[in-house]
Parts: sequence; structure tokens; C-alpha cells
Amino acid sequence: SGVVHVKNPHLEAMDEDILYHLDLGTKTHNLPEMFGDIKFVCVGGSPNRMRAFAQFLRQELGLAGDGEELADICAGTDRYAMYRAGPVLSVSHGMGIPSISIMLHELIKLLHHAKCRDVTIIRIGTSGGLGVETGSVVITDTALDSSFKPRFEQVVLGEVVVRSTELDKDLAEELLACSKEIPDFPTLIGHTMCTYDFYEGQGRLDGALCSFSSEKKLEYLRRAYEAGVRNIEMESTAFAALCGLCGLRGES
Repeated sequence: SGVVHVKNPHLEAMDEDILYHLDLGTKTHNLPEMFGDIKFVCVGGSPNRMRAFAQFLRQELGLAGDGEELADICAGTDRYAMYRAGPVLSVSHGMGIPSISIMLHELIKLLHHAKCRDVTIIRIGTSGGLGVETGSVVITDTALDSSFKPRFEQVVLGEVVVRSTELDKDLAEELLACSKEIPDFPTLIGHTMCTYDFYEGQGRLDGALCSFSSEKKLEYLRRAYEAGVRNIEMESTAFAALCGLCGLRGES
């Protein structure tokens, strides 16, 4: 039906839902009026990058102003930043699964309370390429964990919950088709591997700790490539799992 689902029966019994880390709430803000016509949400790690992206979108959409006057909707908190450009929200999510998970829980509730429909959410971020040309854009079809499995594992009340990390294949193909209009960026569809760590988790040799040899690193990266991995980052499994469960058309 295009609606944004929240899979939490407790929300209906709450007198007020406070989106703590976005500095928004159902009593303090008219969320349907503020966000009801949102159709696209683009998320990325850096607040400055997402502000610049919103300014770029305003120019592309032909909106009035030069974008310098863009206000941070979440200015009352220093956790995340949110900007609007017409029907598009540009939101920062910080670095890593814990940070993006907190933001997505509150963003999805925001879209639900605002009665948004047919929302597409796209994560835009830097990543480490694997066997691809430098500067390539990798469109994720499936997010994999560090064992090359399409799953997101989370411990809930002491038990491991496993969730699917499939992303919208049709949206991936649409984005690939759009990329043909931009010749400066080689673009491909592939698996994205999500890790919990930037250093040892991604096989880097320059962290404060390193428990493996360069030969072991290369052997692991070869196995990742053979499993279809074309880039490595730290948010995609949580992103894919939450979007899929809540009825959001998502791509990373």
C-alpha cells in the first residue's frame, strides 16, 4: 500500500513519541505538515556532506535561493543533521551500525507519524572498493556480513535475531540505468560487505591492533571478491534490514 510500517505495537499506547536524537516529537511538532509530502530520503555519514548534498539538490530541482540559508531541522541536537530540498530529506547517520540504527529507528517513525507514502531511501557514502576501478560507484544488490552471509545479526534480550539484508533489485537497476547519463563515474551492481570496525574488521594493517599478516589479509579479500563483494563499509546490513522490515524501498 506504500505506507511506512512500524513493527512495534507499543507505539499506539504511547501518549507522545519523542524522537530524541532528531529533536522532534509527535506533540511538539506537526509531523504530517512538516514531512507528509516527502518521497525520497538520502542518508550519509557526514553532516557537512549531507548539507552540501541538499544544497546541490535545491539547484538541480530549481528551487528558490542558493541553499546557503538551509536550516538544520535537527539543530536542537548534535547527534544528526537533517535538511530538506523539496520532496527530499538529506540526513546524516554518523559512522557504523549503532549510529545508523538509532537514526533509522527514529527516521522510520518520523515517516510513519507524518503519514508518508511510497518513500524511497538511498544511502550515499564512501567505501573501500574491491577489485573495481578507483572512483567507481557501487550499487548494492545485497549487503553481506563479514562472513559473506546476507544477514544482519542483532542480540535482542540475550537472543540472536537474524534479519534479511536484500535490497530492492528493481531500484538498483533503475539507478544503474540513470548512471549511463553520467560518463565520469563508472558504475556497477555488486554485493557490499558490512563490518563492525574500520581497522581489523576491514583487514587494515595500520590500526592500533593487528592480529594477522598481510598474506592473510589478501587471502581474505580474495575470498570476499569471489563471494561477489565489490565494496566494504560499515552500515549496509543494518540499513537493508530496517528498510526491508518497514516497507521502505531502499538502496545503498
